[in-house]
Amino acid sequence: LRTHQWCFILFNVLLFHVLLFGADLLEEYFLRSLPLSYTDAKTLEIRERARKLDMDPLKANLSYTVSSAATCSDQEIFLLVLVCSSPENRTRRNVIRQTWGNVTDARGYAVLTLFALGKPASVTTQLEINEESQKHRDIIEGSFIDSPEMQTQKMLMSVEWTVTFCPHARYILKTDEDMFVGIPSLAGYLLSLTQLEDIYTGRVIHQGVPNRDPKSPGFVPIHQYSEELYPDYCDGSAFVMSQDVARKVYVAAKEVPVSVPPDIFVGICAKKAGITPIHSSRFSGEKHISYNRCCYKFIFTSSNMKEDELFKDWKETSNGKDCSL
Repeated sequence: LRTHQWCFILFNVLLFHVLLFGADLLEEYFLRSLPLSYTDAKTLEIRERARKLDMDPLKANLSYTVSSAATCSDQEIFLLVLVCSSPENRTRRNVIRQTWGNVTDARGYAVLTLFALGKPASVTTQLEINEESQKHRDIIEGSFIDSPEMQTQKMLMSVEWTVTFCPHARYILKTDEDMFVGIPSLAGYLLSLTQLEDIYTGRVIHQGVPNRDPKSPGFVPIHQYSEELYPDYCDGSAFVMSQDVARKVYVAAKEVPVSVPPDIFVGICAKKAGITPIHSSRFSGEKHISYNRCCYKFIFTSSNMKEDELFKDWKETSNGKDCSL
């Protein structure tokens, strides 16, 4: 090739990386939410109550059908991963256990993956869950029937269980069972943070509009939430909270209706506690990135993953090969 052709190729390679990584940085800069004020008396009260929160009296009253309470005990967990799962999806849980959920250590720090679910309608499925829990000891099951209407209750249960039985977990990743999660890249990002508290990060949704259609599954009546727009919140497919945020969300949840969707529920609680969501487009949301080994080693999550895709992607991204720029 001639010199000008080599220059043209080099220019395109550089342009590709500028667009790929530069756009990510620009998105995070321009979509960063403005910090909230702590001067509000109610906000200060929530933060103080969260700081002094004593969960010991509540341990005897928590109604979990199945609980892996001993899993956390007093050990230091760097990243607790809570996967919201449907009771019937045992096969999917096994796939996660064999792929990204099998990571127990990231850069020398402990990682623990658990599954949060409600009660199934079928007695047979309940017996299978009991057997699964005894075998793997990684299931938290609430006393409510698992259904689309109870997903916010499942979220609240997950937060309650975390602050009660896993108070030493530094970060909590809430994710869905259809996700691919890059634990090493996420752990590297969390270790690089200089901010120690109020970490609530994911793909931030701005100016969400409440669903006022009574015929829609996501209907939110105006008497439950009267504002025209939701506060900024992290998309529910995957987001991270620090332990102190989980405690603040738990305290603030007493005053937030559970009729709103679970991710918005957390966002409203966070706002009441004076917490600003931190945007990162490395939580890729819907699977808009075509699979590439190095891209998937860089991003934190990708959704709508089929089971065969999870096995393939996990095998290729965990093979130890480095990626050049």
